[in-house]
Amino acid sequence: MYKINENYQKLPGSYLFSNIAKKVNAFSTANPDKKIIRLGIGDVTQPLAPAIIEAMHGAVDEMAHAESFRGYAPDLGYDFLRSAIAQNDYRARGCDIGEDEIFVSDGAKSDSGNIQEIFAQDNRIAVCDPVYPVYVDSNVMAGRTGTYDAAAGMWSDVIYMPCTMANHFVPEFPEETPDLIYLCLPNNPTGTTITRAQLQEWVDYANRVGAVIIYDAAYEAYISEEDVAHSVYECEGAKTCAIELRSFSKNAGFTGVRLGFTVVPKELKCGDVSLNAMWARRHGTKFNGAPYIVQRAGEAVYSEAGRAQLKEQVAYYMENARLIKEGLSGAGYTVFGGVNAPYIWLKTPEGMTSWDFFDYLLENANVVGTPGSGFGPSGEGYFRLTAFGSLENTKAAIERIKNL
Repeated sequence: MYKINENYQKLPGSYLFSNIAKKVNAFSTANPDKKIIRLGIGDVTQPLAPAIIEAMHGAVDEMAHAESFRGYAPDLGYDFLRSAIAQNDYRARGCDIGEDEIFVSDGAKSDSGNIQEIFAQDNRIAVCDPVYPVYVDSNVMAGRTGTYDAAAGMWSDVIYMPCTMANHFVPEFPEETPDLIYLCLPNNPTGTTITRAQLQEWVDYANRVGAVIIYDAAYEAYISEEDVAHSVYECEGAKTCAIELRSFSKNAGFTGVRLGFTVVPKELKCGDVSLNAMWARRHGTKFNGAPYIVQRAGEAVYSEAGRAQLKEQVAYYMENARLIKEGLSGAGYTVFGGVNAPYIWLKTPEGMTSWDFFDYLLENANVVGTPGSGFGPSGEGYFRLTAFGSLENTKAAIERIKNL
């Protein structure tokens, strides 16, 4: 008789955004006349930039001719894209990252869920709290998190680093020593970040205790402050303790196109074992590569026209963030984020849980956000709104909330 992976049965309920979708669909069915504005899931709304569309069309045309047709992509990604990434995202910022340390994938979500596979089951993970759910859930599936306390919303073998108003939503070194440290900066969901000097302290800490930092830099394109690092490799010593995850979803609108990459430096080793070689083996065994057409689109992100067009797109979303932050602050809400990230993190009204506030906004303003408790126990009493909506919908949503 076959057996299942019992760790999946430990997961409480459905994935956060699946739960939200079910609630919204139920409300829509019951209230077909209501126009719902969705500022919940971090999905982009602006179309792909012209330079990217042009590159995709060119790649599609190539696939129509025998002499330029492409089949399976190279395991780790096409050289033209890895070269563009290495030059523009790293060497241009003084980071010595080689093409053979870059692994192209179909998105950072996949990589953030899969990266734990190269680590032993008894490693202890440390996560910011609140946190992007995939970090914890994928480790639950791997049997690394112990037992779940439903009342506390916590796993017995996970080291939680509370990020609250009291510490300005900045994680502090944990009392217990972790093996793997998940850092998402700028942060999802709080929208906050740390200075380069503060990040250097985390790199020094990881090297000192023998931990690996899993660094999610999905929102680096939204950084506006000079003293905030765009990559963990801007810090001295990071190549011996850090893996970086990157996405094309938020900087270039690839949420539906799917493209990302992970950097695993060759200097990152466990004894004599290279994590770069391990990830290459895993990548080559379980992944057939992102499509050629999509990788050509990714290359266009780094073209002169692509950079200019995407700078305008990022500015569009950050104007939405400004409008949300200023509008809610003016309405009396306590609001955070919205400076180096496209997320607004707000305190729920007195006496309301984060799910209470979700229901209140949905029913009375027909606006969808994300309950903070879905990101972890320290998220209770907070709520996330995304700036990825259209300008028109963003303005309308804020007016609806202000008029409650």
